[in-house]
Amino acid sequence: MHKAVGDSGDEQRLIRTMSRKGIRFVGAVSDKPLATAGGRVATQTTANITAASAERTLAMSEPSSIAVLPFQNMSGDSEQEYFADGMVEEIITALSRMRSLTVIARNSSFIYKGRAVDVKQIGRELGVRYVLEGSVRKAANQVRITGQLIDASNGGHLWADRFDGSLEDVFDLQDQVTSHVVGAIAPKLEQAEIERAKRKPTENLDAYEYFLRGMASYYRRTREGTDEALRLFYKAIESDPDFASAYGMAAWCYGWRKGGGWTTDREKEIAETERLARRATELGSDDAVALSRGAHALAFVVGDLDAAATFVERALVLNPNLAGAWFGSG
Repeated sequence: MHKAVGDSGDEQRLIRTMSRKGIRFVGAVSDKPLATAGGRVATQTTANITAASAERTLAMSEPSSIAVLPFQNMSGDSEQEYFADGMVEEIITALSRMRSLTVIARNSSFIYKGRAVDVKQIGRELGVRYVLEGSVRKAANQVRITGQLIDASNGGHLWADRFDGSLEDVFDLQDQVTSHVVGAIAPKLEQAEIERAKRKPTENLDAYEYFLRGMASYYRRTREGTDEALRLFYKAIESDPDFASAYGMAAWCYGWRKGGGWTTDREKEIAETERLARRATELGSDDAVALSRGAHALAFVVGDLDAAATFVERALVLNPNLAGAWFGSG
């Protein structure tokens, strides 16, 4: 397709590949008079479409969309570009597994490699709400990765962090960096969307802080991460005993423990899961996250499929676009 219109997969000046959407025409369109054989002048139908306006429309319709830009190689060694690029590709792959996110493909985001472009312009051109950028620095046997998450609609910074590790096992390090970055980004994206909708899951700031930290640990998808998440969700509940989402996530952590084969006392954990899930659905009758997570736990750990189906249906009524609820509805 690119070849047919004289474009290339790298430049994508006319046709751009959109993650999980297909292709989109992004070339500028203008009116030009056309001379006919009889000397008369015909005018094309006015389109007045530009790539920027088309992408701006997409950006407004995709509030949970993100592009991961090429990380800067700060090592002073051009041969280390592969490592920085590998970091980005791993992060893109991991983010793409999150059904609630639209992630721009590597080929599209890498057209900005080595270019100084305003983040707001990138957001318009790629049609994304968020942009992740960062850098990689290697020194001897150590590496430092930095990252920052930016709201492309206004250029505001939402999150920034750095990650240090050894290069003794480069593939293991890539996996670690990816899991930490994804774990940190996911709750921050959730937080930003919640704040944009003016929805407060709790009035207790300490409870909310514990909850966000718990989400970061939860998204690591490891035994240690799940144990830490469960501890933090309990701390959130301790700070706010009416925090429905914290109960729901705590209940679902037991689901992860069961799925990973990490259960230590089966009967005790089933009973605790049911207590947490029932409390989540009781307190969160208008909270789709609490209802869906509580439902998942009731179905997978407790075995109460009827109650789970009822709560998932309620969650989908509240939020028809909640990927987690659709996942559990099957």
